[in-house]
Amino acid sequence: MFNDNVCGVDLGTSTVKLYSQRNSHILTEKTMVAIRNRTQVIAVGNDAFEMYEKNPPDISVDRPVINGSIADVDEVEILLRILLHRTDPNLGKAPAICFSAPVNMPELEKRAYYAIGHTRALGNTRVYLVDRPVCDAIALGIPLSRTKGTMIVNMGARNTDLSILANDQVIISRSIPIGGQNLNEAIQSEIRRKNNLLIGKRTARRLKAVLATFEGDLREARRVTGVHTLSGLPRESIVSSALVSDAVEREVGELAEQIRTFLERTPPQIGKCIMDEGVYLTGGTSRIPGIDQFLTSRLGCRVNLSPHYEMNTILGIRELITHRDLQKWAYSIRKKR
Repeated sequence: MFNDNVCGVDLGTSTVKLYSQRNSHILTEKTMVAIRNRTQVIAVGNDAFEMYEKNPPDISVDRPVINGSIADVDEVEILLRILLHRTDPNLGKAPAICFSAPVNMPELEKRAYYAIGHTRALGNTRVYLVDRPVCDAIALGIPLSRTKGTMIVNMGARNTDLSILANDQVIISRSIPIGGQNLNEAIQSEIRRKNNLLIGKRTARRLKAVLATFEGDLREARRVTGVHTLSGLPRESIVSSALVSDAVEREVGELAEQIRTFLERTPPQIGKCIMDEGVYLTGGTSRIPGIDQFLTSRLGCRVNLSPHYEMNTILGIRELITHRDLQKWAYSIRKKR
């Protein structure tokens, strides 16, 4: 199906991952675009993220992907055009692009993917889509043609996708509006409530990365700077691992309840296979230490943690692009007449 000039793209709310078949390189960058006066693009990816929450009024720093869906086709095209050539400077014109995509995507969003691949800058390229849980299953080594019931939980930046695969297809998929950014906001809210301190989203994200845990060791702490809610002045405060972990646990506990409800509504014969095999957990938020054991205790079945975390989906795309027998899972997009 594919030629030797193919790129894979996992377009997420927080980060975009790109794979080039020609040089076997994977690039990970922030899904952000910085634009001055609504016309001049001055930075994309990680460079744009460095300006986030520091940008002057004449520069907007935006995410063109919201809740896993394309919100601004033009900005996504700009982002991909620059990052694709950053991934492979010798990419040339009209490469095939293989996107991971949500299951049961509406036609309007499919047309958005088509529009991205058929701009003058990208050279009227061929666009293929692969269901995201299929990519995850491939990276996890799950035999798609033989599974009788496999559940994959992909914890993204703003949503967590719950998907069940059986009988050579994705039979059901649901998106839960709880993800890594929700955990960041919960940490901000808890610090505001307990320490009377307003901190930024980037600070909350760093605190989650270094202090959040489900493994019981809550003695760590970090010094942070924010704005005191009473005086309005900058102030330093000590934030403990216990405070951060409590905020995170409430959000993940709610997610566990949603997963349990999803499992309870699964057909019994498929549900039994899932309970025997265990649930597969992937995505960036799955890096929190002990989250797999926490979910195991809440769900009553084993949770298998992917060793690839947020790279799982793009690694599945890489496998699909490089193995002809897997390419049947990709489907092309054509313009509706």
